[in-house]
Amino acid sequence: MNVTTDHLSIFSLISDASVLVQFVMGLLLVVSLLSWTYIFRKWINIGLAKRQTNRFEKEFWSTGDLNTLLQNAQSNRRQTGALERIFEAGMREFLKARSHHSDSTTVVDGARRAMRAAYQREMDAIEAHLAFLASTGSVSPYVGLFGTVWGIMNSFRGLSNVQQATLANVAPGIAEALVATAIGLFAAIPAVVAYNRFAHDIDRLSIRFESFIEEFSNILQRQSR
Repeated sequence: MNVTTDHLSIFSLISDASVLVQFVMGLLLVVSLLSWTYIFRKWINIGLAKRQTNRFEKEFWSTGDLNTLLQNAQSNRRQTGALERIFEAGMREFLKARSHHSDSTTVVDGARRAMRAAYQREMDAIEAHLAFLASTGSVSPYVGLFGTVWGIMNSFRGLSNVQQATLANVAPGIAEALVATAIGLFAAIPAVVAYNRFAHDIDRLSIRFESFIEEFSNILQRQSR
């Protein structure tokens, strides 16, 4: 009984698996490690983006002096958040355009386009590696299933050389094959949960950024008259 238990341990099943199944397991483990790395990084970055957005919104609506806010953004670039950089892009373009054009519509449209361009850059940075989590969550179970199917095929091919097939003959091969599926699910489940959570948080940030662009554009429209 002890021999059978030792033979069916996780490490024994992995070491006794075929080369292709071991390759699938190794690939899934690497993907899982990368997935967890991106999960922790994204969790930290999104949390930081939320705090910076809250801080700048509070500062923006309480200060009211756009020139002071612009100077603060330009002097503390390492501490500025995404929303503050969007504001800086719009304000710089507004000041530049106002010195060359008298038409308020042209001036505000230029500032809005600058903020939209900055918005796209910030969203690209925030959404980095999100597609990897989505791919990991959707593909990993199938990769693990491929390893399982291949392992079971090898197990049944091995039975052709046995006079009488018993559970002891079949169990190790099937068990080592199912480990690939388990590793695939281990890689996929956290990635799916994290992707759904991060996608929701990023969508909320995106709405806040777009709302700020419209509100700030209205303020610039009033100031350009």
